Amino acid sequence: MHRAVSVLIFLFVTLIAIPCWAELSIDGSQSQFNSGTVHAQKYPRIVLYSVSWCPHCREAKEYLTSNNIPFINKDVELDDSAKNELMDKYKSGGVPLIVIGNDEKVIKGFNREKFEKILKDMSK
Repeated sequence: MHRAVSVLIFLFVTLIAIPCWAELSIDGSQSQFNSGTVHAQKYPRIVLYSVSWCPHCREAKEYLTSNNIPFINKDVELDDSAKNELMDKYKSGGVPLIVIGNDEKVIKGFNREKFEKILKDMSK
């Protein structure tokens, strides 16, 4: 009986953890997007410093992805060099932090309207 309970607990924990594992990415690669819808818009380089469990980071990633805006995601929990960049270069311990262009704009936190305004101003 005790073994059966242990097996059930293991299966339950495993099923809960699977969605978390699916979100882990440490390669810092460019996000995927549908290139057929992006042809009219050219974006500056966008780097998002994030962690997997942060709701504001998730909101930023979902916004960028759903709007076909290419970005580089750097998970500071999984990538020590990204964590060092966040803390040393940008003097921040909080996420999300969004860097646009070649350090031309740095946004702490995510606000859709503010982000869109900065992109619009940079395209002028």
